Amino acid sequence: MISAIGIGPGDPSYMTRLGEARLQKADIVVGFETVLQLADDLVPVTAERVVLTYRNQEDQLAQVAARHADGARCAVLFMGDFLFSGYQMLERLERACGERAERIPGISAAQLVAAAGDVCFDETTFITFHRRGDLQPFQQRLVHTLQEGWNAIVIPRPWDFMPHEISRYLIEQGVDERLPLEVWENLTGEEDHWSGTLASCPDSFSDMSILLIRTLTPIPSAV
Repeated sequence: MISAIGIGPGDPSYMTRLGEARLQKADIVVGFETVLQLADDLVPVTAERVVLTYRNQEDQLAQVAARHADGARCAVLFMGDFLFSGYQMLERLERACGERAERIPGISAAQLVAAAGDVCFDETTFITFHRRGDLQPFQQRLVHTLQEGWNAIVIPRPWDFMPHEISRYLIEQGVDERLPLEVWENLTGEEDHWSGTLASCPDSFSDMSILLIRTLTPIPSAV
């Protein structure tokens, strides 16, 4: 069995019970170093750990797929929820295996931001820039979302499209610089929170940041 497991935003208590059960039975546990460290207390002491980097991940995933084909129980860990940010890696994993992995979503930082910021997802668009390749279609989608009067929850891309660059880009595209902006860092860990506007966004956030951009126009309440 090979399981793709979202471990949550940082605090291990946010992992689902099913994800924890699969992890504790794994022969091989795979993930980026930061993710493995966050899940450290839940990884079996007998499990082999395979550390991914952005350069070696395809080779490492191919080796894990071969071990899976030989009968090893493999758990591949993703920060937060792979359906929010990490889907490209999930696709690489499944291509390497030649089959669909067991998918166990986790709690994402986007959900926590929505809860903390008192916004609901049916009035909010989620966009992640934490991906490889051309960002332009996603950048334009964010512009249109805000111009149409919807809230947006946004994950930046380290380190070339961070909160400051996102704010500057939106203003250059004609988005109102007065839109309220909030940035959270290290959710469920040593959290930090900043609030201001697009125009006042500082250039000082870490790669563990996520944004909430609010509309100035109230969205009509559902009947």
